[in-house]
Amino acid sequence: MENKFIRALKIITSSKGNRLDIRNVKYLPRWSVLGIDTFLLVCSIVLTVIILRDLHINHLKLISATQQVILVLGINIFFMLLYKTYAGLIRHSSFMDALKLVLASSSTFGVLVLINLGILIVVKEKIFLTSALVVYSFFSFTFLFLFRLSVKQFYEYFKIYQNDTKSEKAIIVGVDENAISIAAALDIEHPQRFRIEGFASPKSSNKRLLILGKPVVTIKDKLSNEVKKLNATAVILSGSSLSSSEKYKLVEDCLENNIKVYNSPLVLDWGENTSVAKQVKNLQIEDLLEREPIEIHSKEKSKQLKKKTILVTGGAGSIGSEIVRQLASYSPKLVLILDQAETPLHILQLELTNKYPDFNFKCLVCDVANRNRLGTFFKKYDIDVVYHAAAYKHVPLMEDNCPEAVITNIYGTKNLADLSVIYNVSRFVMVSTDKAVNPSNVMGASKRAAEMYVQARNYYTNGNGTPCKTKFITTRFGNVLGSNGSVVPLFKKQIEKGGPVTITHPDIIRYFMTIPEACQLVLEAGAMGKGGEIFIFDMGEPVKIMDLAIKMIKLAGYIPYKEIDVEITGLRPGEKLYEELISHTSKALPTHHEKIMIGKDVTKDFDFVDKKVTSIIEAALRYDDNDVVSKLKLLVPEFISKNSEFELLDAEKKESLLNVKVETAENL
Repeated sequence: MENKFIRALKIITSSKGNRLDIRNVKYLPRWSVLGIDTFLLVCSIVLTVIILRDLHINHLKLISATQQVILVLGINIFFMLLYKTYAGLIRHSSFMDALKLVLASSSTFGVLVLINLGILIVVKEKIFLTSALVVYSFFSFTFLFLFRLSVKQFYEYFKIYQNDTKSEKAIIVGVDENAISIAAALDIEHPQRFRIEGFASPKSSNKRLLILGKPVVTIKDKLSNEVKKLNATAVILSGSSLSSSEKYKLVEDCLENNIKVYNSPLVLDWGENTSVAKQVKNLQIEDLLEREPIEIHSKEKSKQLKKKTILVTGGAGSIGSEIVRQLASYSPKLVLILDQAETPLHILQLELTNKYPDFNFKCLVCDVANRNRLGTFFKKYDIDVVYHAAAYKHVPLMEDNCPEAVITNIYGTKNLADLSVIYNVSRFVMVSTDKAVNPSNVMGASKRAAEMYVQARNYYTNGNGTPCKTKFITTRFGNVLGSNGSVVPLFKKQIEKGGPVTITHPDIIRYFMTIPEACQLVLEAGAMGKGGEIFIFDMGEPVKIMDLAIKMIKLAGYIPYKEIDVEITGLRPGEKLYEELISHTSKALPTHHEKIMIGKDVTKDFDFVDKKVTSIIEAALRYDDNDVVSKLKLLVPEFISKNSEFELLDAEKKESLLNVKVETAENL
């Protein structure tokens, strides 16, 4: 019967010229709904009379039949008006509408029974047969309820077959309240983007459960097998019901079997002005971090930051801006956001003003290489803490512009460190990179030189034995997912354009972490550091960039090498296949958190480092590329250039050392 009805709907709606678009039908006026309901009540009375007559039961004649009908209708309509059963949109009827009908019908029945009893006590005779009231109440509620249910169902059918797009069959991972709410919301929204076929739960159960009339399957070895059994083509992850490792295995299985994977946030986090279907989005690669996110809770952070004046350099960048956002929750006295990029700084200013109206901050446009202007800020504001995130970071670009890398990354750091000591800043926290370990490029070497200067500055006593009041702390981590210019946004843009996705080498690997985690580490390091440490974050297993690209293509719903191609472009200047978080000559010491270590490097004498750094800066200010790199290699002997024109300097250095050894041997 249902199939015939559906076929009829298809015929009705098949003609484009005479197409009935139910979505354009407006709602009925309230008086129309009340009129239809009244008509249904009259039908209920007629049906009640017919049934009682067939049973040879005649109505009582204390008052006339017309008066009885008027009394019943009057009381019923009064309660319908009282409970506003006519007020809702019928096509969107819900449990609450059904409850209103129950209340109206039961109230009508109760009042009529009371009237009956009252008249019986007074005149020893009833107005209505009790059986008639029971039958009438049953029919009136049934007719009113079925009317609304029928309209709702008709509306659902018409919307489905008026919609040109096909719904995607999906199952929802999870059986908690959030998963059920998502399924219910997706089922009632039209046009229907997803058709929910069932639920999947990692918890085994011997019972055959149904939720919202849909089966619940148990995730055993592979979820893909259960998805195929339900004839679904997609999976929706609901909220955060799975651990990172479970989610990773599940997604790997689905992608290998060409099953699309979507992600839905908690229902409480859904945007108010966004449709239900749009809340469900393609799973992002950030959601597949192959380790559990590290939560750090430190009371020390609050002590160090509350009611303090804090300077954040590079404050408009990916790391700096997130540090600023996190600082807002610690009630600082003032946050100075320093950056030379005017537009990003302006955008951040607008965001902070809107999101954190009570947050006291000031934006400063300045280059960290401008020592005089930096000095005015340190003199004007009593700065307590410095978070130094300003740096040039793009390896190939800095390889071609090495003087600029030195001026910003080394000279800028030196300026800030020196001023911090002069103006008695309590803590100086520097943001470094894994590229500073055994560097193969100018950018990494410049960051290592900055690390060395900061460490040496921490232990410098000015020759009088008085320790430095400023605690210099360094944080070192790998690539940050989603940061400006990083590989993930690049791949996303390439995929959106239809490819190809470009990779420099099929075997290249990198460490990754999220921006909030990176900034959490920076704040934690600032709180727990005693001075002179390099804090290193356990970033889990390194990620193969080729695997990352393939996953991103699949998560976007495309087939690698068919719909989106992957091209190998070759290693760029200064780029190496893998990065390290700690050198072979360093030691990793544990901290109070198992995922945070301290890298212990040999700290060189400050006078020696300062002399070398000054020499490098002078070469950079002369824009002498070869001299800059040569002097960097003297300060950072582990700096060996790769895929770069500066490899010639390493060859000359080796030849020079060999000649020295030969001359020494001849003299002996």
